Amino acid sequence: MTGGNRVTVEPVRDKRDLGRFIAVPFDIYRDDPNWVAPLNFERRQHLDRKRNPYFQHAEAELFVAVRDGRPVGRISAQIDRLDQERQGADLGHFGFIEAIDDPAVFDALFGAAEGWLKARGIGRVRGPFNFSINDECGLLIEGFDTPPVFLTGHARRWYADHVEARGYAKARDMIAYRFDIRGEPLPAVARRLVDRTRSSPNITVRPLRMKAFDEELRIIIGIFNDAWSGNWGFVPFTQAEMDRVAADLKMVLRPEFGQIVEMNGEPVAFGILLPNMNEAMADLNGSLLPFGWAKLAWRLLGGRIRSCRLPLMGVRSHLHSTAIGAALAFMVIDRIYAAAAQRGFREAELSWILEDNLPMRRMIESAGGMPYKAWRIYEKTL
Repeated sequence: MTGGNRVTVEPVRDKRDLGRFIAVPFDIYRDDPNWVAPLNFERRQHLDRKRNPYFQHAEAELFVAVRDGRPVGRISAQIDRLDQERQGADLGHFGFIEAIDDPAVFDALFGAAEGWLKARGIGRVRGPFNFSINDECGLLIEGFDTPPVFLTGHARRWYADHVEARGYAKARDMIAYRFDIRGEPLPAVARRLVDRTRSSPNITVRPLRMKAFDEELRIIIGIFNDAWSGNWGFVPFTQAEMDRVAADLKMVLRPEFGQIVEMNGEPVAFGILLPNMNEAMADLNGSLLPFGWAKLAWRLLGGRIRSCRLPLMGVRSHLHSTAIGAALAFMVIDRIYAAAAQRGFREAELSWILEDNLPMRRMIESAGGMPYKAWRIYEKTL
């Protein structure tokens, strides 16, 4: 498949092709001081059809754009059956979009991805998703002047213009909030609500039980899938996907970084905090050899990381829009951020929040969260 100006788009067929696909952004962001290179071995695992449980319910094709023998862009096209069950059988996704500032390259990449999707009966495309809404997703449109936090995406400023020039329009924006957690994390009104709720004998807040981690995971999956089921674009985590996330993150999780709220003995809310691993990886250039492992371990164990992210949080759906539901969410934030401050973290990011999730946004802003980044999910009818 070819685009204009001698651009060839080639599907990924072997390990060499996959290496080129992973390497594309290294040239594109070479002069961007805010980009953080992902770890090469982790990207290979994520893109591996045998190792990533996403492929138990999805199929995908990866493409690399080449000009004069040099990779100049990449894209993926994918179809997720779990997503189609909720969003319609004609919906497909694109993802992993990276390219030089050249319309011919974007034309060729999107032509390849859309052609693959149309050949499989797809009539609508959303993206970017790397691979799903539960992975890195959205195209950065605000916040280019700060590095991405762990498991969030970065982009070049020209991406949005090229995507929109190909007929893609905004579907939803997602927002990241930043907190300074060195002071009081809750406003006075929320503090009174939390204190009053915490005094109730039927409500308890507890850290993760690492010795019963599998059971804790089932609790978290249950709350998350229930809490977020009504949100736009929601796709439930499967047990296999959550197991993989847990295996990847267990080395950086501490009991106090996860909090579960129980009411009358039943788990009803949770939150998970992650150290911002991007701080530890920023100068590794994607490689753990020859001394990357030692640097990473030393920075993790030595308390060198000063920021963190709250990527997962939820309250059971029957408590949404209630005072007790808000109190439980504030309790999770209060307890997790107290643990983060004790560990030496100075600021935290809470992301992603859908732009139209106004109850959550009001709660976050009342607790002192400041919006500072935004990502856009696009949609197009083929």
